[in-house]
Amino acid sequence: MNRCTKAFLYKDNLKYNLEQIRNYVNPNVKLCLAVKADAYGHNAVLTSRIAEELGYEYLAVASVDEGIELRENSISKANILMLSLATPEEMTDFFKYHITPLVFSEEYIKCLSDEADVYYSGDEKFDVFLAVDTGMGRIGTYPSEAGKEAKLIQESKHLRLAGMCTHLAVSDSISDEDQKYTYEQFKVFKEAVENVKAEGIDPGICSCEASAGLLNNPEVQMGMVRPGIIAYGYYPDQITKDYLQSKGFNIDLKPCLSLETKVVAIRRFPAGKSASYGRTWTCKKETDIAVLPIGYADGLLRRFSPGLKVTINGKNYPVVGRICMDQCMVDIGKDNPDVKLWDRVVIFGPKESGAINTADDLAKLGKTISYEVLTSLKRIEKIIK
Repeated sequence: MNRCTKAFLYKDNLKYNLEQIRNYVNPNVKLCLAVKADAYGHNAVLTSRIAEELGYEYLAVASVDEGIELRENSISKANILMLSLATPEEMTDFFKYHITPLVFSEEYIKCLSDEADVYYSGDEKFDVFLAVDTGMGRIGTYPSEAGKEAKLIQESKHLRLAGMCTHLAVSDSISDEDQKYTYEQFKVFKEAVENVKAEGIDPGICSCEASAGLLNNPEVQMGMVRPGIIAYGYYPDQITKDYLQSKGFNIDLKPCLSLETKVVAIRRFPAGKSASYGRTWTCKKETDIAVLPIGYADGLLRRFSPGLKVTINGKNYPVVGRICMDQCMVDIGKDNPDVKLWDRVVIFGPKESGAINTADDLAKLGKTISYEVLTSLKRIEKIIK
């Protein structure tokens, strides 16, 4: 692809973060890297290859198609764990592509078991994880039902309980109330595990912590942790680097992705001329406007302007007017010798990219989180740097 709007994956930074996580986690705890949503916009295949090289045992996806993409691109050593549910039409692909699903409820377990009976002809066993709802209110069995549903799995001809997991609702908050809620979720999950053991069933690998829980509550790692946003160089919401250091926890992270484009036009604007839809910006004096071929369809969200600045040759310049679907305009000042046609423009990225902004900075502008900024880069080619 020759389009000038691209994202660059800084491989060394990603490796650095994955190694930082490995060092933060207890040696006997397995690592499951979340690569759903195209590895939070970082290219799932490229990211998964690096994770496999570093010995990550599991990769987490959100759909069957995401799992298939990894398998069809030679991601074969790591187990793939799917964190959402599938429809009956998709279930055969679990077996074909060796994708481990989450299960819960008698109906869902029976449906998957029936599909497995059709697919397998011998005594093969297919691993599943039992999802437990400890307070997220999304998917999962209630803790009191965990033993009964584990028994259904055990009684199935072809299913085997390989693990149990839950998801924490407010582990990225530092308020006393939310911290209390998080510890209650830990407690309830352990009760669910005990309910399974009471049926004489091995619960397998138990996992309750993703990025925020892992950083803020490292004492509750259990059998496996599922880091996501921290692998890509960003701290989860209120669990900042400064906050962690205040608690005596130390983990250094580096952003891994830069979003870049080029100046494709420079236009002289007389005083009083407006830019973009709605005429929300009008220049007060004569100036030059640089046009960039990037817009909200590329993940540069409309709500970033006004306020967004982009970096050209080490200096920041403001985006003016509304961001369009495929383009935006930047005020570079009249007769600016530092900005020329075809110059490289960095929207955000690690310091190695020359960026002044990070995805966190854009998130603050858009009143959102870095997750949304990164996963919005859907039509952007990602290239290893």
